[in-house]
Amino acid sequence: MSKKYNAEELLVKYAEGTCTDEELAMLENWYLQTPPISDKVTPEAVAAAKEDIWAKLPVHHNTQAKVIKLNPGLRILYKIAVAASVILILGVGYWLLKSPDSIQVAKNENPLVVPGSQKATLTLANGKQIAINRSKKGLVANTEGASIVKTGDGKIAYQAEETAVSWNTLSIPAGGYFAVTLSDGTRVWLNSRSSLKYPTRFTGNERNVILTGEGYFEVAHDKAHPFTVTTDKQKVEVLGTHFNINAYTDEDATTTTLLEGSVKVTNANSISKLLKPQQAATVAGNDILINNCNAENAIDWVSNDFVFANKDLDAIMRKISRWYDVDVSCPKRLEDLQFSGSISRTKNIQQVLEIMESTGMVKFKLEGRRVTVMQ
Repeated sequence: MSKKYNAEELLVKYAEGTCTDEELAMLENWYLQTPPISDKVTPEAVAAAKEDIWAKLPVHHNTQAKVIKLNPGLRILYKIAVAASVILILGVGYWLLKSPDSIQVAKNENPLVVPGSQKATLTLANGKQIAINRSKKGLVANTEGASIVKTGDGKIAYQAEETAVSWNTLSIPAGGYFAVTLSDGTRVWLNSRSSLKYPTRFTGNERNVILTGEGYFEVAHDKAHPFTVTTDKQKVEVLGTHFNINAYTDEDATTTTLLEGSVKVTNANSISKLLKPQQAATVAGNDILINNCNAENAIDWVSNDFVFANKDLDAIMRKISRWYDVDVSCPKRLEDLQFSGSISRTKNIQQVLEIMESTGMVKFKLEGRRVTVMQ
């Protein structure tokens, strides 16, 4: 049975950050398919179009197969939310439209697989779990060592307090990403299927955190207190710098890429090597390999892009699997095919696969949340 939504209630929940994953996916699917254009929206145009557009928003309709036709003369969608029973220009979005295009809301046979979104679960020291993407902005929790605040851009930040220290874990599911500012001012971005364990307040001679998956770090400079990131295969020591660590367990190796500053990478056998900017350290087996690289490509995900430079298809499909939360089946004979290019991660998976198919090298079959690679 299809589920119906009250548009006003749904948009209020979006503005407050309390949407369920299903509601958020539906709103973001509609939002991402609406092409933004930079033309100025005048108050007069907004007033004239408001009522017509409101009646046509996809959130009024059920999630089964449905195509919403837009009036040929209608060119305005502006950013919306609801407060005190008044529709305000805010954050969900009336966008300028090209007409008379149709927006495909969903398909019965193959529901649209939308890109990931900002979501995370915070686990406090006492075991309490908080769905950050559903929390309202402002104070999220008071815990030993810090107050945790959700900022206006949806991230969380720690405000240190002179109390006992506890450890928190921030976990990102498949199809998600999130950012946190630690108590020392260090900023960390976490990719899909990743987690970061860290103290609410740093004490002692060292600032240590534990990473699984992938994270990009902009470390606050503090020469007296080195910052360390521990993964299952290595330890990275820094003073103040920008770097990315890819430590997914389904990858053959752990890779640390340095954008600025310097870091020391130490593997499980206590072998250490120093990295310079635009270098990557790969920890595989008993050694650490250092290679020159374009470091910006390693943080493509931070700016919501896929950037491939002679990248194996196998590695590309692992990225797609994490971001869109899909299962991928790829024949061994195709795994080493190489691709180069850039694709926005804000596109739905159908669009991404179509772009890759346009190379003539591969074809894809999408069934629900399963992708089969063919040739």
